[in-house]
Amino acid sequence: MDSLLPAARAIGARLKARGETVAVAESSAAGLISASLLAVPGASAYFVGGAVTYTKAARSGLLGITDTDMEGMRSSSEPYALLLARTVRARLGADWGFAETGASGPTGNRYGDAAGHSCLAISGPVERVITLETGASDREANMRAFAQALFRLAAEALA
Repeated sequence: MDSLLPAARAIGARLKARGETVAVAESSAAGLISASLLAVPGASAYFVGGAVTYTKAARSGLLGITDTDMEGMRSSSEPYALLLARTVRARLGADWGFAETGASGPTGNRYGDAAGHSCLAISGPVERVITLETGASDREANMRAFAQALFRLAAEALA
């Protein structure tokens, strides 16, 4: 997590200076995005909450996303990442929603994505969504890469 702290500090400082808040929904990053943001002293000024939506039960129970909401999309896709970001933002009343969904490894996911695949989304006054393919099977390295990519995307959106 140490390698993520400079980016988390920068995002936190930007949010705090603007008087804005963030909520996070993540799956294959497994809480690393939220943990990094919360490791920054003063995080209560901008961090509203987060959810690790690793399963369908978590997605439904924590964010209220139904099968009807999922019609026409699959997990680990850009539309799903954007749905997560929009939903966590609205549900927790934050200015920004950050979301990540993918396959950290060492194998791919049930949707046919290889290890190292992640879709990342930012929802707020502007929206951004990207797909990252690391090409690696190292679970821990992929989790860090997903969090780093999310922080880069957030920095761009907050600029």
